[in-house]
Amino acid sequence: MKRVSQVGGRRGAAVVLACALALLLALPPAVAQVSSYGDKSEGEANSQPSVLNGVGVDQHLNTQLPLNLVFTDDTGNQVPLSAYFGKKPAILALVYYQCPMLCSEELNGLTSALEMVRFVPGKDFDVIVISIDPTEGTALAAARKQTYLKRYGHPETADGWHFMTGTQANIDALTRAVGFRYVKIPGPDGKLTQFAHASSIQIVTPEGKLAQYYMGVEYSPKDLLLGLDEASSNRIGSPVDNILTYCYHYDPKTNTHSLIVARVVQLGGLLTMVLLGGFMTVMFRRDYRQGDAAGGRERRNREKVNG
Repeated sequence: MKRVSQVGGRRGAAVVLACALALLLALPPAVAQVSSYGDKSEGEANSQPSVLNGVGVDQHLNTQLPLNLVFTDDTGNQVPLSAYFGKKPAILALVYYQCPMLCSEELNGLTSALEMVRFVPGKDFDVIVISIDPTEGTALAAARKQTYLKRYGHPETADGWHFMTGTQANIDALTRAVGFRYVKIPGPDGKLTQFAHASSIQIVTPEGKLAQYYMGVEYSPKDLLLGLDEASSNRIGSPVDNILTYCYHYDPKTNTHSLIVARVVQLGGLLTMVLLGGFMTVMFRRDYRQGDAAGGRERRNREKVNG
């Protein structure tokens, strides 16, 4: 009875894993609907719209940022970018504060990575976050700063975190220099609602030159540490694989907006399914071997009794 219960327990675990695998397979391919204005076919939902052709990140390594540009900081002061350069490097993130998904994931990933970096914001480097939405104001920037400063867990480093807003002209000048290409997405009423953009952060030297790009929403603490260390000596890094994570999937035919979950999430889901399938195969084979072995022992016992 003990053997039977053990085998049954393993088979039960395998059944649970099989259900989980079936659920994963049934999920739509990493697309979450945000708002819809009309029906669309599955093929339309999963195809990349032409609007994303204007979205991307061109790596302008060794390009000088226009440090004369003036932005509004999270206290409402007008500050030129040059105020943050000259002595230490900086991490630059171009986002918008009301982004429904990707920008938060990007800043979460950056903050989590910095928790494991021995360099200190404000002392060894600055974090400069600038909104690409000219309609966002100081109150929103200040709120986002408090959110990520709290997440970072070191309020004493507040002087090293700068959340900024700016005019369209200055945003355009900065994004051109960085190579950050995005597209404004109008809503059904013709009003600007959100932006289609990719996710990346940039490390900038004390001289204000672009030294390194990191794509996606999760960043290696080791890479960040190395990038900041090299940038502090005004050394320029090398281009990285331009695997982009998009914030938007937009279908102009149906005027539908959808969030695209990172491609790495798709790969992670595939890896999960492969691992579950492998585990299930091992469990079934083990049950089969144990069943054969138990059957053989029973036959031998019967033969001894009958013999």
